[in-house]
Amino acid sequence: MQTNSAVVEDFAQHNEERRSSAFQSEVAHYLERHPATQYIDILLTDLNGSFRGKRIPVSGLKKVEKGCYFPASVFAMDILGNVVEEAGLGQELGEPDRICMPVPGTLTPSAADPQHVGQVLLTMLDEDGTPFDVEPRNVLNRIWQALRQRGLFPVVAVELEFYLIDRQRDSAGYLQPPCAPGTQERNVQSQVYSLDNLNHFAGVLNDIDTLAQMQGLPADGAVAEASPGQFEVNLNHTDNVLQACDHALALKRLVRQVAEHHHMHATFMAKPYEDYAGSGMHVHLSVVDSAGKNLFAEADGEDSALLKRTLAGMISLMPASMAVLAPNVNAFRRFQPGMYVPIQASWGHNNRTVALRIPCGDAQNHRVEYRVAGADANPYLVVATILAGMLYGLDTELPLPEPVTGNGLEQEGLPFPIRQSDALYEFEHQHELKHYLGERFSRVYHACKMGELMQFERLVTETEIDWMLKNA
Repeated sequence: MQTNSAVVEDFAQHNEERRSSAFQSEVAHYLERHPATQYIDILLTDLNGSFRGKRIPVSGLKKVEKGCYFPASVFAMDILGNVVEEAGLGQELGEPDRICMPVPGTLTPSAADPQHVGQVLLTMLDEDGTPFDVEPRNVLNRIWQALRQRGLFPVVAVELEFYLIDRQRDSAGYLQPPCAPGTQERNVQSQVYSLDNLNHFAGVLNDIDTLAQMQGLPADGAVAEASPGQFEVNLNHTDNVLQACDHALALKRLVRQVAEHHHMHATFMAKPYEDYAGSGMHVHLSVVDSAGKNLFAEADGEDSALLKRTLAGMISLMPASMAVLAPNVNAFRRFQPGMYVPIQASWGHNNRTVALRIPCGDAQNHRVEYRVAGADANPYLVVATILAGMLYGLDTELPLPEPVTGNGLEQEGLPFPIRQSDALYEFEHQHELKHYLGERFSRVYHACKMGELMQFERLVTETEIDWMLKNA
C-alpha cells in the first residue's frame, strides 16, 4: 500500500510528464512557424512585475521542458533587482534554487527580434512540487481557484495606460513628450481621444498592434489619453484570469521594446510628469456561473446581491490594498484632485470619479471597473487583491455605502492612505487581506516594500537642496 507521500510523489510525476509532453508539442509547432529562431528568453515575473530570466540557445528548450532552476530570492527583490535580505529568502537560507517549469501557451516571438528570438514564461515550484506561494502568479491562481470551487467564474479585462517619452530631456533636465515622428512638432496639450495623436504616432501603434497579434495578445487598439504622449491599450475580456495577467505583462514588455525601435522610451511609471495625469491600470470584472450567466446582474439588469457583497468587500479592503495597487513612492503622486483618479473608496453607476465604477451596458455585460491601480503595479497582484475583496465580501457581512452621484472627488468616503508608509502600515495590520494573499507572501512583500521605502527616504533630493541649502 502506498503512503500518502508516495501518492503525492506519483501524482506530481504524472503532472510533470503531462506538462513536458504538452510543452514538447508546443515547441515543435512554434519552430515550424518560426524556423529561424536562434534564442529563447525564459522569464519569471518578480514582485514588481519585472521580468527576470535568461536568454538561451533554442536548443536549450529541450532542457527547459524538464525544468530549470532559479533562486527563490527572485521573489524577494526590490525594484532595482537587489535581494531584500529581511524578506528571508536570500542568504539566510543559503540562496536556495527552486525548479521552474514553462507555462503552457506562453511560447511566442519576442518583440525585440521576432524572427530570431522567442520568449516563454516560467513558474516556480516549491521543494514539495507545489506552486511556490510567494510567486505573484501563484498567489492569484490560489484565489482564483477558491472562487471557481464555489461555482463562481471571474471574467476580467485589463486596460493599461502609458506614456511615450522623448529620449532627450528638456533644457531643465525633465522628461518631455516626443516629437511626432519625422517632424520637430512636440505636442504639449491634452487631447483625449484625439485621432490626430493616433495618426502622428501611427508607426509605433501599428507595430504594437502587429506584434501583439503575433504574440497572440488580444489587444483592442489604442486610444489617445488625457495628456500629451499618453495612450491606452485595452485587452479583451477573458475567463482565464491568469492568462489575462500574462498578457498584460507581455504587452508592457512589447510596448517598451517597440518604443525603443522607434527611438523613444515608453514608461508605465504611475506619475512621470508633475502637471499631467498619471497612468493607471483599470481592471474590468464580472462573474459568471458554469453556464455563462452573468451573476452581477438580476434578470432586469439591476445590481445583484452578489455584486453588492463584492463591492462591500472591495471597499472594506481598499485602504490596505493600496500597498499593492500603488507599490512605490511615485505611485502615490498619482492620487491628486483633478488628475482623473479616485482618491477614496467609493462606487457608483456610470461615474468616472469613483473607485469602483459600474459602466453602462446590458445585463450580460454588467461589471465593475476597478479604477485604483497604477500602471506600474503587478497585474497578478492587482487582480489577486480585487478577487480577495470579492471573497471577503462573500465571507463577511459588510455594509455597502450608498452609490455616489455627481463628483465623487468632492464627496466624503473611506479615504485612501496618501503615503506609502501609511499604506504599508494598513497592509501589515489588515489580517483578512493577508489571509487571502497568503501569510508568507504578505510577509515577503511587506519586507521588500519597506526596504525600498527606507532606501528611497535616505536619498537627499535636488529639491531639498534647492529649498534648504540657503534657507534652513
